[in-house]
Amino acid sequence: MLRKYVFYLIVIAMSFASCKNEKSGTKTEDSTTTATTPTASVKNILFFGTSLTAGLGLDPSEAYPALIQNRIDSLKLPYNVINAGLSGETSAAGKSRIDWLLKQKIDIFVLELGANDGLRGIPVAETTKNLQFIIDEVKTKYPDVKMVLAGMQVPPNMGSNYANNFKEMFPTLAKKNDMVLIPFLLDKVGGVPKLNQPDGIHPTAEGDKILAENVWVKLEGLL
Repeated sequence: MLRKYVFYLIVIAMSFASCKNEKSGTKTEDSTTTATTPTASVKNILFFGTSLTAGLGLDPSEAYPALIQNRIDSLKLPYNVINAGLSGETSAAGKSRIDWLLKQKIDIFVLELGANDGLRGIPVAETTKNLQFIIDEVKTKYPDVKMVLAGMQVPPNMGSNYANNFKEMFPTLAKKNDMVLIPFLLDKVGGVPKLNQPDGIHPTAEGDKILAENVWVKLEGLL
């Protein structure tokens, strides 16, 4: 009697499972494939920067790295964006933080540091040395990494000599290290009141959409 009862339970369970699969059709199979197949080959893009990368004053989904992830997902490309932006980050502080971030495999490295150095008037030679240290750390850990450098500028009130040297620091570093250069991350946004928050420094959500385009133009060719 007990064996007969167990047999009935098995038959019922099998029938239920069969009906469930028939109703879901190929969708269940497709979702399983989508969830498991790409993960093995997904590559990481690390955005390492300041509050501009962190998206200060915005919802995390509005920061330009998140918008880049949306674009990547829409194209079904196997890349995962890691936003390692930190408000107030200087190049010196970045030196002490980079090793921890490199514990995860990095395939593309986007460096956005230096803006806070410029606003503080830190000597360009010192900032250059710090950025080169970070670049060297990344290259040493991952020799095949593709690298992007986001150029920045400082206001004229920092002095024309300092402003020019600061601006030229980025293309010089990019050329030396074979990096893809974004000439000016805030192009079409910097100095435009309606695209910036009340502080006049950090972009609005609309402004970050333009930042995402500025980055995408240079990043797309590396994917």
